[in-house]
Order: sequence, then C-alpha cells, then structure tokens
Amino acid sequence: MKEKIALVSIISNIFLAGAKISIGLFSSSTAVLAEGIHSLMDIFSSVIGFIGIKISKKPEDQKHPYGYYKFEVLAGMVITLILLATGIGIIYEAVQSFVNPSIIKIPVLAFGIMIISALVNEIMARLKIHFGKKENSIALLSDGVHSRIDVYASLVVFIGLFLTKYWIYTDSILAFLIGIYVIKESFSLGKEAADSLLDVSADPEIETKINEIATKQNILIDSLKTQKKGSAITASLEINLPSNLKVQEATEISDKLRKELMEEIKNLTYVMIQIQSHELETGYYKPMIGRSYGWQRRGRFKNKIEEATGLGPGGYCVCPECGYKIPHQRGTPCSIFKCPDCEKNLERK
Repeated sequence: MKEKIALVSIISNIFLAGAKISIGLFSSSTAVLAEGIHSLMDIFSSVIGFIGIKISKKPEDQKHPYGYYKFEVLAGMVITLILLATGIGIIYEAVQSFVNPSIIKIPVLAFGIMIISALVNEIMARLKIHFGKKENSIALLSDGVHSRIDVYASLVVFIGLFLTKYWIYTDSILAFLIGIYVIKESFSLGKEAADSLLDVSADPEIETKINEIATKQNILIDSLKTQKKGSAITASLEINLPSNLKVQEATEISDKLRKELMEEIKNLTYVMIQIQSHELETGYYKPMIGRSYGWQRRGRFKNKIEEATGLGPGGYCVCPECGYKIPHQRGTPCSIFKCPDCEKNLERK
C-alpha cells in the first residue's frame, strides 16, 4: 500500500507543479511561480521515497542476506535533509521579508490554485502520515511531513493576504514560525531514521507483546533482543523448557511460539529462538511476497560428537571444487563467501 501512496504522491505533485508554474507565468505572480518551483522539489522528494520503498521490498540475496529494508530508511534520511534545507530557506526568506516588508498581492486565478494546492497537499499529507505510521515507513512519514509543510505555506499566503494590510510583518512572522517547525520536525524524523540505521531496539510495545504471547503459552523468556531494520523487525529469544522434554517436543514448542509471534506482530520478519535447556537454536525468516520457497530454518545441536568432527556450530565453509576451507562463522551463511581460486560459492561441511 505504501508503494501506491508514494506513486500517487508523485502524480499529484506533477499536476500541482505544472498548474502553479503555468498560472504563475500567465498571471505574472512571482509568489505562485515560486510555489510551482517548490512543488518541483516535492516531486523529487516523492520520487526518492518511492525508489526507497521499491528497493526495500527486494528479496534477500547473497550480497544482502538480511534484505534491503534499510534502503527505505536511507530514502527517509535524504527527504529529512531536504526538509531541513527547506526549513532553513523559509527562515531566511522570512528574515529578508521582515527587513524589506511588502504587501502580498495575488490575482484571483492564482488564489484559486493555492486553495486547490492546499486541499490536495492536506489529503496527501494525511494519507502518507497515516500509512507511514501504520507500516512503520520513515520515507512515507518524511514525505507526509513535507506535504503538510506545503499546506502551512499556503495558509501563510492566505492569512497574509488579509492581515498584512493591518500589520505588514504578519507574513514574515508566520513564515518564521513555520520554518522553526520544519527544522524541529526534520530533527525528529532524522533521529528516527538514524535509529533504524543503527539497528536500535524495537518499540517497548513490541517487546511487551512478545513477552505476553510467550506467557500465554507458559513460556518464560530469559533474554529478549529486538532490532529495527527500516520497516522490518527482528527478534532473538532465549527460553528455558523442562529438561525432560525430548528435542522434538522442545522444537515443536519453539515452532508454535515462533508461528504465533509472526502472525500477531506484522513487521516481525525474523525470529531466532534459543532453547537453553536443550542447547538448541532455530531461526526463521518470513518469506517475501512472490518467493518460490517458504520458511528458512536453521538448527543447531551441541554434543561431543559434533564438536569432535567439526560439524556442529563450528565446522567449515568448503569449496566444492578444490577443497579450500575457512572456519564457519555462526549466523553467517557459507554461500556468501567465494573461493579465491575457483570463484565458487562455499558450502557448509
């Protein structure tokens, strides 16, 4: 859905930019022409958001075994920087206008397009902010705030038309306050984007929900670590089960917990559950839409035989062609490494 919203945003901004520039040239209105140029920048930010969302949906591959989720965060960061520059520009223009005040005059035709622009931008801002929060999309949220700023800019023009005849500095003061608001929002969004890039923990509500789901199944979580990767969330759990349970029974309990976590928490794309009492670890990736295969599972059993043969949690990544090998790194697929001589992907042995 967020991809469709981003595409609609591009189309609406193209329409508004074309209409404002045309009417600005036709009516010789510098203010409307400037708004048209501003709308061209809106097209640019919407395109960045759309590209980021599009790339983030690509499936995992050898080079990106954990997916492309952070591309959406990068897009949001770029839009946030555009917002910051916009805020600084608004404050600069407000100060210049305060030093050299003038009465705002906009023809009736230009006034009409500003009203339409404000309405369209408000609708798009509401849509983008709503779905941005719903789908945890930094790119969509940032672009939504950008659209909301355009609404405020139009309101400043409207208010200025009526109040500057009573106090000539009205437009400048309002523009300055909007500039401050834009900079404040850009820092807020920038912090959220930076947190996602640094793999901070998921929201406390998510971790609370994970604990609640485990408690309902009479499972006590000894350790819980979560990470935000753009719109995706990963979780690593350590649990203890009765030691008299068979390995198969313990695995079934782990699978049931994992299944419910995936179903109840929408953005949870990866769950690793380590059963301390049985020294067993299983990890699952939620399949991307359109994949030809389903769940991916990793299992690990520690015992003396495996440790002696090197086939347990250690083992080797081996070239099937020449036998070149390197120690296996826990949590890292052997297939992402290549033999320096044969250029073949290594295999777990």
